[in-house]
Amino acid sequence: MKMILLEVQQAARYFGADLLFKNVSLTLQEKSRVALVGRNGVGKSTLLKMIIGQQKTDEGQIIKKKNLTIGYLAQDTGLESNNTLYDEMLTVFEDLQNTERQMHKLEKEIAQMSDNVQINQKNYDNLLKKYDKIQHTFKEKNGYGYESEIRSILHGFHFFEADYSKKIASLSGGQKTRLALAKLLLEKRDLLILDEPTNHLDISTLSWLENYLQSYSGALLIVSHDRYFLDKIATDVYELTQHSVQFYKGNYTDYIHEKSERIRLQWKKFEKQQAEIAKLEDFVDRNLARASTTKRAQSRRKQLEKMERLERPQGQEKGPHFQFKIDQESGNIVLIVENAAIGHDNKIISEPINIDLRKHNIMAVVGPNGIGKSTLLKSILNKIPFIKGHCQFGTNVDVGYYDQELKNLDASKTVLSEIWDDHPLTPEKDIRSVLGSFLFSGDDVKKIVHNLSGGEKARLLLTKMAMNNHNFLVFDEPTNHLDIDSKEVLENALINFDGTVLFVSHDRYFINKVATSVLEISETGSELFLGDYDYYVDKKEEQELIANEKNKKGSLDVPSATSSAKNNYKNSKTAQKKERKLKREIAALEEKIEKLSQNKFEIEKQMSLPENFSDVSKTQELQLKLAECTKQLDQAEQLWEEKSLALEDND
Repeated sequence: MKMILLEVQQAARYFGADLLFKNVSLTLQEKSRVALVGRNGVGKSTLLKMIIGQQKTDEGQIIKKKNLTIGYLAQDTGLESNNTLYDEMLTVFEDLQNTERQMHKLEKEIAQMSDNVQINQKNYDNLLKKYDKIQHTFKEKNGYGYESEIRSILHGFHFFEADYSKKIASLSGGQKTRLALAKLLLEKRDLLILDEPTNHLDISTLSWLENYLQSYSGALLIVSHDRYFLDKIATDVYELTQHSVQFYKGNYTDYIHEKSERIRLQWKKFEKQQAEIAKLEDFVDRNLARASTTKRAQSRRKQLEKMERLERPQGQEKGPHFQFKIDQESGNIVLIVENAAIGHDNKIISEPINIDLRKHNIMAVVGPNGIGKSTLLKSILNKIPFIKGHCQFGTNVDVGYYDQELKNLDASKTVLSEIWDDHPLTPEKDIRSVLGSFLFSGDDVKKIVHNLSGGEKARLLLTKMAMNNHNFLVFDEPTNHLDIDSKEVLENALINFDGTVLFVSHDRYFINKVATSVLEISETGSELFLGDYDYYVDKKEEQELIANEKNKKGSLDVPSATSSAKNNYKNSKTAQKKERKLKREIAALEEKIEKLSQNKFEIEKQMSLPENFSDVSKTQELQLKLAECTKQLDQAEQLWEEKSLALEDND
């Protein structure tokens, strides 16, 4: 049985008379992998600060195991030190360094005693025993490998030997944040609490961090908007709301499915009770005044009074809702880039870059930080000239641009005038209605753009794009300032968009959801992958495998090894293909089951209505519909079970 490291019991936090959250209870055990999720502003970071002792609970308590060591990474908090990069990492191992110095001292004493002709055997033996004991401890604590461990982790965060002597004070904010996380990993605390750890990390670093954290010896508590990251790491999810915290077993995707199912069942129970209440109230209203039925009506009224009424289900809180429309169709060819080179001041970062983007496609641009992804978009839009090459838009292409720095907004305007000035002939109520769909309502529209949060500015820029009806949308990191709910709304809007999209993003979940192709940018130019992010990863692994096999030289076993590797890869790909197919079928069945369950509920609801209850022919018709719906539901559930078992066997 795993030991409990920490328990939060009925914690609450108030700001004056305003409630932030209450009734929060959660448990962290050894090797827990917990994701804490919830809407922006619900208090996730505040709860983390309460757990580490930076803030106190207004109600409830937090109980910790004795001598529990906690490592904490705050949002966008970098490492501050006057040391060089490498020397700062060495401070984690001060005890080991002291032990190492002690060992060297003993080694000298042993050598000196060995050279002495008149050796005191007892003292010599005691010295050897002391040395063996210290050396054993040194070995156990990875004394002979800690410098290699430092180099490995620094390499994972893209710090190389040339960086080791740099002063930390001279580094950028993003570099300091990465170093803070690197140092925490080296410290190996019992519990590691990470608040948005994926900020400032490119895709290759994120993949490295995921692999490292999966084998981390301690427990993890993570707040992150990176859903792909949470899918890879989390095995438990706690969702924080204002009035409670809900526990879900599994990763982020499991949480989404389970939450949807819980809400569906809650609504089913709630609506069933509401129908029963309406039926009883109607009977009371019609029969209370009649002498012959008043007793039955009074009985129904008592039944209503005693009924424990279900609360309206939560989870359908107001969120943004929008779609992108187009004024006119573009031609089939939307964008052509031929043999282009990108960079600054005639210094080439990447070449050659080639793009052939056709109508209705959604292309994601990926690559390491600093390789010029944003520069490529700006060059396409003629904001920065290509150093070499040619770029051309197709017929009737109308471009809308979302820049990650949100500079396409006038900081001095109000929210309302930012949109209305672009559409002066549109009535104010229509502008307000559109802004309302992006969560700008009431006095929110009077806010000055300069005073908006990053998330609000992002929503305002999306509002502008949605109003302009472009047929070609270009996005630079569109999910950076959005909470998870807003990301999902944007995903659905792009999936249903009737135009074409080109976007840069490091949000792998987002790429996987919307992209029909992935364009990788590197120093040697561009490479196109005709699939989503998972397909891109699979193809990169395949390329790496083939490259490794080609690099094997001079061995008689190479043909056999190559053949074996190819067979293993082929088998692996077949299994992956089967797994993806099963997952698609299961998802489709789940959607079908949900629709059939809703249909069944609607039929049962109709059957309970007084006007149908007394109509024999209508009742028979509904009974036949119910039987057919129930039969289809049973078949779908049975097939879902078979596919789910097949998926487990495939693993």
